[in-house]
Amino acid sequence: MEISELVGAVWQTAAMLDHVSIQCGDLVKSAAFYDAVLAPLGGRRIMEFGPVIGYGVDRPTFWIGRQSTGDGFRESHIAFATTDRRLVDAFFAAAIGAGAEVLHEPRVWPEYHPDYYGAFVRDPDGNNVEAVCHRSR
Repeated sequence: MEISELVGAVWQTAAMLDHVSIQCGDLVKSAAFYDAVLAPLGGRRIMEFGPVIGYGVDRPTFWIGRQSTGDGFRESHIAFATTDRRLVDAFFAAAIGAGAEVLHEPRVWPEYHPDYYGAFVRDPDGNNVEAVCHRSR
């Protein structure tokens, strides 16, 4: 197996993270953004505990909450996986509809691996948010 085939196989099967949480300057605005952009990927609000909201497909894997620690802003990069390139396009359309700043329109990123198809936008807090499909066509 060539390295590009191995990398593609890893991208499609490996799961290292259990969940990710970010803090938001305006929770209501961020929740509306993530409601819109995660819906095309099959994501939805699964849990709410006071000032935190958990999103996922079958369990909460992505959490947002009010900024409560630290000073200032440090950009995060969050990539949401999907199994179909059309869903990356739908994520991008939803993000644009929600007023997101475009970082990179949907396209193939061969420098990552030959089947890497992703779109990148900024969320309301300035984070780099991506939808990615690791499958060909």
